[in-house]
Amino acid sequence: MRAFEEPHAFSESSLHSGARDVAPDVAAFAYSAARLPDCMPQVKWLVLGQSREQFEAAGLNVRDWARVRTRGRRRLMRWNGSDTLCCFITSTSDIDDLVPIVTAYQIEWNKLHRVLSQDEALTTDCHDTLHEVFGDRMGSELERIKKAPLDLSMKLLSGSFVEYQRAAQKWWGEIERAYVSGEHRRPVYFVSSNTHSMVNLLGGYALAHKDRLLDFARTENPEGLAEEVAQAVASGNQMLLANHLYYLLRIYLKTAGKQHMAEVQAWDAQSGITNIEAPGHIDVGAQVIELNKLDPSRLDPRLQMPGLDRLAQSDAVIINIDYPLGMAAYHHFSRMAQGVDVIRGVYVMGKAATLNGRVGDVMISGVAYDEHSSNTYLFRNCFTAGDVQPHVIGTDVLDGQKALTVRGSFLQNRKYMSVFYQEGYSVLEMEAGPYLSAIYEMVYPKRHPKDEIVHLSTVTPFEFGLLHYASDTPYSRRQSLLSKSLSFFGVDSTYGCASTIARRILLNEVARLTP
Repeated sequence: MRAFEEPHAFSESSLHSGARDVAPDVAAFAYSAARLPDCMPQVKWLVLGQSREQFEAAGLNVRDWARVRTRGRRRLMRWNGSDTLCCFITSTSDIDDLVPIVTAYQIEWNKLHRVLSQDEALTTDCHDTLHEVFGDRMGSELERIKKAPLDLSMKLLSGSFVEYQRAAQKWWGEIERAYVSGEHRRPVYFVSSNTHSMVNLLGGYALAHKDRLLDFARTENPEGLAEEVAQAVASGNQMLLANHLYYLLRIYLKTAGKQHMAEVQAWDAQSGITNIEAPGHIDVGAQVIELNKLDPSRLDPRLQMPGLDRLAQSDAVIINIDYPLGMAAYHHFSRMAQGVDVIRGVYVMGKAATLNGRVGDVMISGVAYDEHSSNTYLFRNCFTAGDVQPHVIGTDVLDGQKALTVRGSFLQNRKYMSVFYQEGYSVLEMEAGPYLSAIYEMVYPKRHPKDEIVHLSTVTPFEFGLLHYASDTPYSRRQSLLSKSLSFFGVDSTYGCASTIARRILLNEVARLTP
């Protein structure tokens, strides 16, 4: 990894502005550490591969290794318990993402090593940030940093396009079993969002078990939310209370054990919701939601509308996937499109950085420049600010935006972003371009072009909706992912976007079933 340190430092990354400083940039170290597993201080070797077979062919029996997770990335990783970490990659975006993260981690580790080994005192801010990184392990991990510098090595076993497609095939194969009903391939509304919002809105477990979750908030005060939850109850605002209940359920399930997760999934199954976790050993979970089994009485208040009883006649399903990283979106969506019959709508919701808004804002774009293909995509976004605004409480909604699909979060600097900002691009994200490239190939009889202006406004046989909520402001050091987790702060915008998508699907399907 030493080979990457100099180009990384001189790239002047906006997320690693202190790379060339002598003093540690603990914010960049915290950002990197949050996207690496807790075992990282013990790791010396990182091995990247596309399947278990590749790792086993290299003599790494990953089936028996411990699975490790990170807070800021969904990526399947296996650790041998000592010095080797194996990372499963699903597209070139995993490499674009992982290499700069590990490089920044090593640069800042070695700065901290110099400071600690010379018995220099850390500032209060540094100390607090490192405590967020390591938690109760802080003492032992600082001793590990003090003891030795870091000298990581990384090996890529294979990175072929065919292997990425093969991985996507395995992923779709598990979802397909839940999607196909007998010999019938049902019409699909495709959603790329997360694994909790659509299920909470359509399944209704949190709302039906309100008393249990409110009691949990009063007795446990998770994340100091007890008072805020009490205020939401007192306000009588159903939307505000629902947002709190959805967030409380997520915390509750993390602490309550697997039996409660099984209870929630059994409840969801009554509404035709099938959860598929890590299909094909890829950490992009999915849900198949059968519209004819939804119980209108369980739906979120934002989704109530006339004619919901007609859904019992629907043959359509929602396939919701946990939004993939970068080019993985292209591989997964392309493979899904080959395996389904009619697609009635495609809706993408994800996080993005904003150059002209605040953390938590919702952005709606109609143009996207894709760094992968160098294409500028022009498309008709089925959503406007007026669709989203009724479903949020304190969130600003900005439409008329232009999105820039980047290769990786660390690979942008202020000068580069300024060029695009002058052209009106204000949304930095990672999935819109790959999804639009896949849509192009669903419409035209050829692969997507390169370095062209591509009009998709009138040619798609289904509607397309794209919503982003801001998780970072790279032009401002006031609020940034480096120092602030969205946590409950992002619930309003998350469920505002998810409600807008779910309501659109239900409205379209009810209209289709109405004589």
